[in-house]
Amino acid sequence: MSLIDPGTYTSGVPYPELDRQREAAAVSWMAEEGGPGFWAVWRHAEVKAVLRDPATFSSALGATQIRDPATPADLAYVRRMMLNMDPPEHSRLRGLLTRSFTPRAVTALRGRIDADAAAIAESVRPGEVTDFVALTADLPLLTLAGVLGVPDSDRRLLYDWANRVIGFQDPDYAASDTVTGLPGLSPMAVAALRLRPSPGPDGRMPDPRTRSGIPDLYAYAHALAEHKRREPGTDVMSVLLAQTGPEGSVTTEEFENLFWLFAVAGNETVRNGLPGGMTALLADPALWYRLRTGRALLPAAVDEMLRWWCPVMHFRRTAARDTVLGGVPINAGDKVVVWFSAANRDPRVFAEPHEFTVDRGASDHLAFGHGPHFCLGAALARYQMTAMFAALLDRFATVEGAGEPVRLRSNFQNGLKRLPVVFT
Repeated sequence: MSLIDPGTYTSGVPYPELDRQREAAAVSWMAEEGGPGFWAVWRHAEVKAVLRDPATFSSALGATQIRDPATPADLAYVRRMMLNMDPPEHSRLRGLLTRSFTPRAVTALRGRIDADAAAIAESVRPGEVTDFVALTADLPLLTLAGVLGVPDSDRRLLYDWANRVIGFQDPDYAASDTVTGLPGLSPMAVAALRLRPSPGPDGRMPDPRTRSGIPDLYAYAHALAEHKRREPGTDVMSVLLAQTGPEGSVTTEEFENLFWLFAVAGNETVRNGLPGGMTALLADPALWYRLRTGRALLPAAVDEMLRWWCPVMHFRRTAARDTVLGGVPINAGDKVVVWFSAANRDPRVFAEPHEFTVDRGASDHLAFGHGPHFCLGAALARYQMTAMFAALLDRFATVEGAGEPVRLRSNFQNGLKRLPVVFT
């Protein structure tokens, strides 16, 4: 079994193999087809040690995906993204972004999330089969539209862009194109769609993790930045673009790369965390009743969903200097891949880790990472998941599965493409 073969995950995350690797060693060497191989970090303590030490384990040297960028130019491009930066560049940009989430902006987002979650719940027809993945996919899109200041009419573009980037290993998602008509779209969206790439002679889309592979996203982001500089709103990105001070201001290029990050990463954790959480609840019908009658448990249940399902399965760092981790010597330049799916089920930290325990209080899970790159949108993601389940619990007495789920073909994102359910 290959843990980096995306086909492995179409039948589920191979937890028995992750358990075997983690219990054999904290850190072990993994072969990599078409690459030099990497050190895999399996245990919770060692994963945290890597993530909190960017001076030793760099996000910038080789970026944060297992596979190396195809060319030096591609590596230079991804290094301009906050995800693939080290301090002090990362600290500067993150500080500007953190200050843009003003109390006023966050309050507005929470009010909108509650209303959107309620509307989604109201759209369900009791007793009919509902695809839970499709049902809840709009919530992070609506939230992101509020964060980014994107017109609601354009939000499906965010869905397609996220599919193309996160689902590039899955043919159902790699060429995602759900924006089927131009009426109602903003002029920015219409112009961007004209640049949307098409599959090549081999039927494959260009690599969406290069600037030239997703030109429609960058064209939209550029136009949005120019629009917000002329007509700023109260959204987070308008506040960000307006900032000036000792740390400077955000350039248009930086905004474009932040837009990419939010459009993709800001979408996928919630979009896959919600069906993952529902999968846990479907396995034990008593849990739905318990949450309905004990709503105070819901925040802890959401953290347990994120631990148990773990939407992002791994991230890469590159050793900036010779070091030792878990008793293993690591050379400067080696790839180091932290495996969240294994660390979040480490029995050294979580008792009976394969069990979904609704009141576990799994706040030390690593679904949002750790250290300087801890997910900036973690609180917002938790709030979205809590609001969505709360809205459904308010309306429905029971939920049960109505067919086999269909999994995303990906070795990076733990996702479902379909999850049939029936609410009553």
